[in-house]
Amino acid sequence: MTRTFPGEKISPLWEKALQSYHEELGGEDDFQTILQTGSLDDLLEDKQILEPFGQQGRKALDSINRLKPTFTMLNDFSAVLAVSFGAGTTVTALVWGSLRMILTLASAADNTLNEISDMLEELSLTLPRLKFYEKTMPLNSELEASLLAVYQEVICFYARAIYFFRSHKHLFLLRHSWSNLRSDFQRTTQRIKRLSAAIESEVELGRLRLDNKKYEEVLNAMAQFHTRRPETPTTLHYIPFAENFRFWGRSEILSRIDSVLFAESSQKSLRSFALYGMGGVGKTQIALKYANSSRSKFNAIFWIAAENSITLGQSFREIAKMMGFIKPDEEADDNAVILEVKNWLSSTRSHWLLIFDNADDLGVLKRAWPVGCVGCVLLTGRDSAAAFNFASNRCQVTPFDTDSGSQALLHILGIEPESTSSREDAKAITSTLGGLPLALIQIGGFIIQRKIPLRDFLALYNRNSASVDAKATVSIDYGHTLATVWDIALSKITGSARTLHEILSFLSPDNIPQSLLVGGGLKLKETPLAFITDEMDFLDAQEELLHGALIDKSAETGVLSIHRLIQRAVIRRMKIERRQEICLLVVDILSDNFPDTYSNDVGHQVASWIDCERSLPHIESLVRQSEHFKIFATSQPFAELLLRSSWYLYERESYSIARSYVEIALKKFADTESLAYASAIDLQGLIDLDIGRPAAALKAFEKAYEIRTGILPSNDAFLAANQVNIGLAYTELGELEMAYAYLQQSIDIRLLHNSDRIGNSYSNMASLLLRMEKPYEAEAMLKSCPSLTNFSDETFLKTGNPRFSGDMVLLSRIRLAQGLVDDALRLASKALSFRKECLGERLKVCDSLYQVASLLSLGKNTTLAVQLLEECVSISDSLPQIEGIGHQARANYKISQVLSDLGKDKESTLYLERAKLSRESFYSIHGDNTVCDFESLVPWMLW
Repeated sequence: MTRTFPGEKISPLWEKALQSYHEELGGEDDFQTILQTGSLDDLLEDKQILEPFGQQGRKALDSINRLKPTFTMLNDFSAVLAVSFGAGTTVTALVWGSLRMILTLASAADNTLNEISDMLEELSLTLPRLKFYEKTMPLNSELEASLLAVYQEVICFYARAIYFFRSHKHLFLLRHSWSNLRSDFQRTTQRIKRLSAAIESEVELGRLRLDNKKYEEVLNAMAQFHTRRPETPTTLHYIPFAENFRFWGRSEILSRIDSVLFAESSQKSLRSFALYGMGGVGKTQIALKYANSSRSKFNAIFWIAAENSITLGQSFREIAKMMGFIKPDEEADDNAVILEVKNWLSSTRSHWLLIFDNADDLGVLKRAWPVGCVGCVLLTGRDSAAAFNFASNRCQVTPFDTDSGSQALLHILGIEPESTSSREDAKAITSTLGGLPLALIQIGGFIIQRKIPLRDFLALYNRNSASVDAKATVSIDYGHTLATVWDIALSKITGSARTLHEILSFLSPDNIPQSLLVGGGLKLKETPLAFITDEMDFLDAQEELLHGALIDKSAETGVLSIHRLIQRAVIRRMKIERRQEICLLVVDILSDNFPDTYSNDVGHQVASWIDCERSLPHIESLVRQSEHFKIFATSQPFAELLLRSSWYLYERESYSIARSYVEIALKKFADTESLAYASAIDLQGLIDLDIGRPAAALKAFEKAYEIRTGILPSNDAFLAANQVNIGLAYTELGELEMAYAYLQQSIDIRLLHNSDRIGNSYSNMASLLLRMEKPYEAEAMLKSCPSLTNFSDETFLKTGNPRFSGDMVLLSRIRLAQGLVDDALRLASKALSFRKECLGERLKVCDSLYQVASLLSLGKNTTLAVQLLEECVSISDSLPQIEGIGHQARANYKISQVLSDLGKDKESTLYLERAKLSRESFYSIHGDNTVCDFESLVPWMLW
């Protein structure tokens, strides 16, 4: 129950306002404190609002002095309420006590006091100017109710502001959520402006009526102007379009609309709801569905095409004709017709719904927006600004997800969703179309009209997407196809916004962090991307695209997104020269996130993995778009970008994807005698080496070495990396003397240049010495690595570099060769844990699982050994066959051996057969059946 001063009585209407205030405030202690300030004088005499002292206190004092005109207006308004309606001390106290508390809280919260002062000034200007009418103002219950509505808006905003400060005491939370309070304030001022205009109009008319003779002509004119039209028939619906009979889903959005527009029908104010989103997402169809399903709920439903002033005027003329305001053949002024209809909306007792479709021009919408009305408005548009500026409730309409979209497509096609094959085909089509309703309807019509089997459509579409997108579907009443739905919006964007949109069209559509685009820093200032380096220019370019719903942006993270079909439309509009120009800009942006691995011997780049991972989906999108639109025949920058990303993928053991990128890069290189081209061949060899193809790897290494020696001096430090790779290949092939010669050359060159990569040569030489059955020499060589001079277990782990886990594996093998099984097991187990955490379930984890299992089996821990080997089989089975088949064969063979030693011959035979089948697959994939023993199906050493 709302508290009042002792002995004070308040009318039921004002009691309701106080109750609303108390609920918004949410704190009994604050409420009692607020009641202690009963007037403006009490507020100005309270020294607490000037605390804290010092510079912040001076700012507070300046704000109080600046707010004195605002206080005067509020005081006038409060006085009118008190004199005219006997509003008591409590009513006044809520105005001044709340202000006192807001100013106290704001003055203590960083720089919010000035912003609060701005809000209070603006709020006071919205109040009705009643002081001059105080003694002559006609009193009636309707006017009291209207003034009460204004008063309630003011004090409830005060209460919410106090609650906001109380709930965001930490400065970071306060600033981060300040936009919420600002949005609340804007909605409040809009409502007060509408109420105030109606009050002032009624007060002025009432004052004139007191001296009827003097103002008789004016009153007659006003009465004629406001003459109420005869009520229209009990139901009048102007909905010029039929809804699509294949409409599917969207029940949640329809329910949200209804909960605002109809479920709150008792609310005595204008209720509004906005649907916004990209073109083709189904906003109009949702509005049509709601309008048709709500015919029994509203006496009048009027559909207005709000694209521009012309369509707006046409819609209002049609409505006016239906309502009898103008004759069917009468030509009337649009402004007069709009005013006629708006006057009827403001005076009728009918329950009406007004639908503004495609309301993207705020000027047009403002002209037609009903003022001071009690009714419902539903608007659709691409521009989110219309939703936020005009509607009190809103919903962004997004494309269907894959599951919902596939069900919608099956519904359109009349196919039962129980069919598994049809369901999977529908999901694949939906994913390609990005779940866009227009696309699903249009493609559904295309499939039906031509009786195309669902399973055959996607291949046809990938070959002929431009032609298919241009086909209209006769079954839907919509003026656009996929080829034209965004044409108008796309034709309007220019300059930086156009460049930004074209860049986004080559990136992965669903997750584009702004930091990815800005990453080039100063480098971008020398290109057409200079606008990205200026914070405001970048935001302005985004705003233009957001205005047309051509992109979306997360309010929480700032991440950008763009629909894949819009991407395709944007690229189609570009000439081939422009496509190449934009592609090269995208290459520049993405290249900044990958290290240069072809002109420098940089080693493992684990420190850059986060940036690389962020860019990888966009590399894939760029590759896909460039291939689909045949943008590059050759391009050195594009090839080098693919090479950089391939090195990252190689380090993450994504060998199959890395290999595919390298193959594309090798075809795109314009200069096949460059270091970059040699690096691509070199990387191809490293991939072959890791998947068990040492002979193919050696050929690649030798070719890369030949190119490099033709460019670089014979003792260049960069050649040492190539010599290490050749040494590795010879080690895997068992040609150990040749391996030793190349690895020694790499050591000599790196020592000559005092290279920090000398450890790489030492560790690979240690691996070779172990292969040569020289474990103690191998240990001494490993200890020669500068980074491992005083190495311990933790030395390997601290770096976070997977390369050093290879050194730990090597040391484990050295310990095993020295007969120190327990020490070997400890080191191998640490390496396994490290690799699993760092790399996930990939080949090196399989290798470590095998090593630990082998050591466990030596200690007769056979159950644990078999468990780890089974896990190795499972992981290798989940990898592409070209990567995992050798590990799978070796692990199955090892299980067979362990089970045979335990006398489990039947189970052993089963695993042996599996191992042999895997080995046959290895022969088939790699084209090499010379490897007989299972150990040799996997590289000797996986670094």
